Amino acid sequence: MHDLTGRTVLLTGASKGIGAATAEALGAAGANLVAHYGGDRAGAEAATAAIPAERKLLVQADLADGAAVRRMWEEAVAWQGRVDVLVNNAAVMLDSPLASNDEEWDDAWTRSLDVNVKGPALLLRAATRHHVEHGGGVIVTFSSWAAQRGAGNPDLIAYSASKAAIKAATQTIARAHAADGVLAYVIAPGIVRTQMSEVSAQRTGGEEALTASLAMKEWVPPSDLADLVTYLASGGCRHLTGATLDVNGASYVR
Repeated sequence: MHDLTGRTVLLTGASKGIGAATAEALGAAGANLVAHYGGDRAGAEAATAAIPAERKLLVQADLADGAAVRRMWEEAVAWQGRVDVLVNNAAVMLDSPLASNDEEWDDAWTRSLDVNVKGPALLLRAATRHHVEHGGGVIVTFSSWAAQRGAGNPDLIAYSASKAAIKAATQTIARAHAADGVLAYVIAPGIVRTQMSEVSAQRTGGEEALTASLAMKEWVPPSDLADLVTYLASGGCRHLTGATLDVNGASYVR
């Protein structure tokens, strides 16, 4: 267990899936946690239930609303006077089939880019400026293996493109600000045991067929990713900055 006592972490999408597991792990490591949620406050409260009240702050924001994202960042900084770690986790996975009508196509792309790219990029910008001013900090961005190899489901073209975009943005920050002490990492999970992945699997042949295609014949548990985030948040491996960390049980090896 890495000790994050005294470090303040802003985690987006803390109410379910990877975010909920990460919230629990960060809290157990002693972090002061700013837990963002979109609409599911009950989920965020459940994920942070074990964290003492003085070490957690729950903040609501629609990542598609730039003003709301900026207010969230300002509130996070004001709480403890500093944000040491940003974890860009929240995302939407919307179908954007080539056969959809123009309105449906445009809506899926707009929402995907707003929530998965523009909102996280605003936080990436704010965190980078903040970290440079305060002598360094950590940024962790969740991408996807779909950003590396393309989505296996062609209906997820907007999702895979958005995950590639925020990956590139994070790597750009890593290269530009390594000398400033800004450590920026990308995590690219494969099939993770979340509700979002379970719903997606039902659209593409079912869970059994998907599991059979995986090298380990099992999905990635969210706890594996939560443990990785906790390690990265500690700043314990500075020269790993800029890396994309594949977590897929050897199903996709580059």
